[in-house]
Amino acid sequence: MAQKPSILLSAFADEAANTKTVVEQFSSLAALGLQYYSPRFLDLTSGGNVKHVTELNEAESKQLAKLQADYGLKVCSIGSRIGKVKLYDQTDSSHNKYVDPQTYLDTTVADTIRSAHALGAKLIRGFSFYHPAATDATPHVPAAADRLGPIVEACAKAGLVFGLEVEANLVGQNGRLLAALAKAVNQPNLVCIFDGANISCQNINGIDCCAEYVAMRDVFGWMHIKDYRIDPTQKWTGHVDEERLKNFVPCDVGDSGHELILRDLKQNLPAMEARMKALGAPGVFLELEPHLKGGGQFGGFSGPDGMGVAVRSLCRVLDYVGIDYHLRDFDDIRTARGF
Repeated sequence: MAQKPSILLSAFADEAANTKTVVEQFSSLAALGLQYYSPRFLDLTSGGNVKHVTELNEAESKQLAKLQADYGLKVCSIGSRIGKVKLYDQTDSSHNKYVDPQTYLDTTVADTIRSAHALGAKLIRGFSFYHPAATDATPHVPAAADRLGPIVEACAKAGLVFGLEVEANLVGQNGRLLAALAKAVNQPNLVCIFDGANISCQNINGIDCCAEYVAMRDVFGWMHIKDYRIDPTQKWTGHVDEERLKNFVPCDVGDSGHELILRDLKQNLPAMEARMKALGAPGVFLELEPHLKGGGQFGGFSGPDGMGVAVRSLCRVLDYVGIDYHLRDFDDIRTARGF
């Protein structure tokens, strides 16, 4: 029997904890059988001092690296906030801030690269900048690509892959625009991240979500697993109020078309896996970011129970479409104990 195509599972750890303590985050993911995670917001000391992972100092990063090893975890990607600032220094109706490009490289980008090296990550997640609110995103592709180019180059020099995530309200708000950005930047270490809910929350149905995935398939790097149920009574205005989103659901019951998308992914996994391994990644990731108890502009929450629901829902879809994956088993425990 031919071997089934296989992917790697990961999750944003802060979504799996009722608090942001690292112990609770890691305990939840390890108990669910995951071997990879993405760090974002965390409380390293269990003292209520929550930081973004890129804000940790050298000693704190070493402590986090030791804890992830203790729990048998490795980092999939750094859940950075790169690219979630304004593209231009001009006032609009949004509350987003603008940061000078060189200052941004010297601070946010440099801190993210340092965090990736400290935790053994190969991948960095980022975004495509906020164009002026209530304007068409398409004309802003060249300016966004110019802003992204030095960031991607800095990652390349550091031996890292930069993943550009599709998201509403940003220049790269659909698969077509994300692919156009990747083509304009034209760097081999730039890949794109698909996220179904980030498209379907724009009142885009499953068939059209799949079309957006296909549009970026040639530059695909990995996928966030998050789904959304479209509210037919909600009138589309062209803008998503990210702080008011409430219809996130598991990936086997939403409107993002995950079954259709994953069937296509299955056919293209060998080429995608070869591309990612050539860049130094261990393979192609499906990264759970379910937001089942809420989500906003800079993060989301599912709790340990919600993350469990999300993992099982994804596994059901993967089993159905015939994509293999691995959750921890007794052999993993024996290996970790040296047996």
